[in-house]
Amino acid sequence: MLNCAEFNDPHMRKIAMELQANAALIIIDQQKGILQPRLGRRNNPQAEERIVDLLGFWRRSGRPVIHVQHLSREPDSVFWPEQEGVEFQQRFLPQDAEWLIQKQVPDAFCASGLAARLREAGVGQLIIVGVATNNSVESTARSAGNLGFDTWVAEDACFTFDKADYFGTLRTAEEVHGMSLGNLQGEYATVVSAAQVLAAG
Repeated sequence: MLNCAEFNDPHMRKIAMELQANAALIIIDQQKGILQPRLGRRNNPQAEERIVDLLGFWRRSGRPVIHVQHLSREPDSVFWPEQEGVEFQQRFLPQDAEWLIQKQVPDAFCASGLAARLREAGVGQLIIVGVATNNSVESTARSAGNLGFDTWVAEDACFTFDKADYFGTLRTAEEVHGMSLGNLQGEYATVVSAAQVLAAG
């Protein structure tokens, strides 16, 4: 399913990739609320810059851009609709021709019509970025892979937060991020860097 060939050495994975002319960039939950300090320590402090790099490339190349906005049903959420946190960050505001997908659960495909819109537009390849790696990014990437889309996750354009595991052990954001990507790699998606995506285009 994946339009990638992998070559392994002991220290790094190299992926030869072909970026389709109508590949869609899906930017997940880049809203003001995700910047609130109460969410705790995060990883990948440069993730937003990598998203900006990809977004600029997508806009210059005329490929489809999809902005996903979370509208929480919980009043104490940073994404509760009746406060500023639900709004997009200024640098990620959708432009006129770009898609807006709103969701109330982590999976951007759930009850949103996204899959049908992608198929109607003839889009078969998706590049997913945003937050949080182990939540909306992973959930959306799993569905994308299960639905048959050629799915890439740009790992350095995603981030997450420190989180306790089921047994109560605190895991760093780097550990949570890495495990989430490990769940996706090779089964639901191909994990790449933003630089690899840009080089493929």
